[in-house]
Amino acid sequence: MGISRRKFLGWMGAALGASTLTGNKIYAASNKQFKGYPDSFGVLHDTTRCIGCRKCEKACNKTNSLPTPSKSFDDLSILDLNRRTDEKAFTVVNRFTPKSDKPAVFVKKQCNHCLEPACASACFVKALKKDKTGAVVYDASLCVGCRYCMIACSFNIPAYEYNNPTSPKVVKCTMCKPKIDKGELPGCVVSCPVEAITFGKRKELIKIAWKRINKYPGHYKEYLYGEHEMGGTNWLYLSKYDFSKIGMSEDLGTTSAPALTSQALGAVPIIVSLWPVLLTGIYAISKQKDILADKELKTAVENTKTALTDEMNDKLSVQKEKMTQEKKSAINFEIKKALEQAKKETEETKEKKQRKNIKDKNIEVIDKS
Repeated sequence: MGISRRKFLGWMGAALGASTLTGNKIYAASNKQFKGYPDSFGVLHDTTRCIGCRKCEKACNKTNSLPTPSKSFDDLSILDLNRRTDEKAFTVVNRFTPKSDKPAVFVKKQCNHCLEPACASACFVKALKKDKTGAVVYDASLCVGCRYCMIACSFNIPAYEYNNPTSPKVVKCTMCKPKIDKGELPGCVVSCPVEAITFGKRKELIKIAWKRINKYPGHYKEYLYGEHEMGGTNWLYLSKYDFSKIGMSEDLGTTSAPALTSQALGAVPIIVSLWPVLLTGIYAISKQKDILADKELKTAVENTKTALTDEMNDKLSVQKEKMTQEKKSAINFEIKKALEQAKKETEETKEKKQRKNIKDKNIEVIDKS
């Protein structure tokens, strides 16, 4: 059942009054900090091993049934562009040249699956959630299309299907959760020919990464990107160069987005108290509009169906009458034709008899003479 405008405004007034009178701080439920699942999975991307073959892009495209790109995955010239993920590509590989006299560096970009996702914290209908596998998952049936998640993401990852007019969705890498649930590896991990992408438990990947750093001094920068960024991510990176030189932000800090949000909103308790109510009201109104639109669509379909049925029946009646008339005309034509034929045959028979009589008389005259 929908919420009336008067009731919605009443709720807001009640929330405002309660906050003003009591003077107490009221914190939104979404501001509770969640430190991630301790046994969640993750992926380690070693940029020193990546060769920029784009096989991970191709595998991702196939796994997620994404549209065929305008340029083939074998076309490596596209690596020169500074690409970002979008609704048609959940992962992209870009090429960087930190040093002109050194080989290029290739970096795979996709959702980093934060331990405490900013996108999930910003989503008031919980369409985005952190799963125990480590993946940040999306439920399109809950999404209201506000796109706050896109604004909240520090890595500029979530994309929106603007070209889908009927049921647009927020889309991004899912870390191949359906495959993980079945005990399989993510598509990009399987496709990598040089093992630049490693899948496993996040805590084990951190150990592997630091073991490589310590074993090969000078080959890696002594830092594991994603171990602490924005509270930590399930996607981790190793690099030989500063991460800022390979297209990654180094100024995000180590505090998670929900923690930053709670600190900011905690200073303004009235905003915190009204925010869930306001967004809940918007959500309900949005859903009510969808329900009304659906009813109007069904009514329009039924009316159109009835109108088409009536029109079809009228046309059938006219056609039936036309066929009846044509049938009558055809029958009358055949009757007339048959009568004319019978008349013609009768006249021919009469003429034959007359000729025969004349012939018989002539024979009789000859015999007498």
